[in-house]
Amino acid sequence: MTALDETGRTDPAPPDTLVATLAGAAYTDPAAFTREQESILERRWMCAVRSADLDAPGRFATVDIGRESVLVVRGRDGALRAFLNSCRHRGALICTEAQGAVRRNLQCPYHAWTYGLDGALVAAPNLSSLGDIDRTRYGLIGVASREWLGYLWVCLADEPPSFTETVIGAVTTRLGSPEQIDRYGVADLAMAHRETYEVAANWKLIVENFMECYHCATIHPELTEVLPEFADGLAAQYYVGHGAEFGSEIEGFTVDGSSGFAPLPDLTADQDRRYYAITINPTVFVNLVPDHVIVHRMFPTAVDRTVVVCDWLYHPDVIASGGDTRGGVELFHRVNVQDFDACERTQPGMSSRAYASGGVLVPAEHHIAQFHDWINEMCADG
Repeated sequence: MTALDETGRTDPAPPDTLVATLAGAAYTDPAAFTREQESILERRWMCAVRSADLDAPGRFATVDIGRESVLVVRGRDGALRAFLNSCRHRGALICTEAQGAVRRNLQCPYHAWTYGLDGALVAAPNLSSLGDIDRTRYGLIGVASREWLGYLWVCLADEPPSFTETVIGAVTTRLGSPEQIDRYGVADLAMAHRETYEVAANWKLIVENFMECYHCATIHPELTEVLPEFADGLAAQYYVGHGAEFGSEIEGFTVDGSSGFAPLPDLTADQDRRYYAITINPTVFVNLVPDHVIVHRMFPTAVDRTVVVCDWLYHPDVIASGGDTRGGVELFHRVNVQDFDACERTQPGMSSRAYASGGVLVPAEHHIAQFHDWINEMCADG
């Protein structure tokens, strides 16, 4: 059926090949971002820190999850624990640095309330004059946590969703089985490089960009040289279990296609010479290639600002031997910069009257509609 627009011209209904996106306000309205903080970022499992970064008792890191500062610390028993980074006395931040180490305890710099590495209150000025205080009750408030893939994941919800269903389940849905990612031994890999990007774009634009490859032929010349099928516009995530195959003349997942390192030892033959991309809602990307793994963690800080931390992980023998990982690091660093530049070019358009009702997804992007449905469902439930 057709309709007349305000100029009197016939405006045909959009073809079935085009699917509507979220409206522009979903990317620009601070109120929409607040709903997402409440209903998504503060209720889902978020990948907070790499466990190996906190390799000794007393080492800590702080991360912003939604509207909360979360403190992660390695205890004297070797366990990682997560707490709200807020003193129970007057609410001051316990730790103000992004990472660091303490000898014995965590102490609030305001009034010197002091907490053990297990979060219990152990001391305070004139504590004896305060009466019989329950030191556990007035200890730091714990945050649900789970270690997986060598990272500590945290969830601020009082009743966190099933980690198996929502996090491991996302990998299973993408690869076909959880054993597929187990073969990469991600938790045992070593850090080759970390890059932190501050992106002037809404976090959902970054997720949407990662999920599709309709843009690959336009902005990723190095990537499409290594993975020729990406030039056709279909992302690896479009098919369950599919990994994009290296070009016939390509020797490794490097910026110039030269050889990298031997495949990780437990990979099967059908995982060699292939790239797998996984999105774990809401803010994690995992990239699997034969000789290394790339993990993106996103931390949305404002409706139009997102911090992305990207880790390149290789077999420990590669790092210990001084192997040159620059070719592999450079390839995805260029991809990151290209993608984030595109997202930053898109962000201003979200405020345009042209995008007030949103845009459209072409067939190669239709799977992004599932992400939009998930966003709407999560915010509606909140």
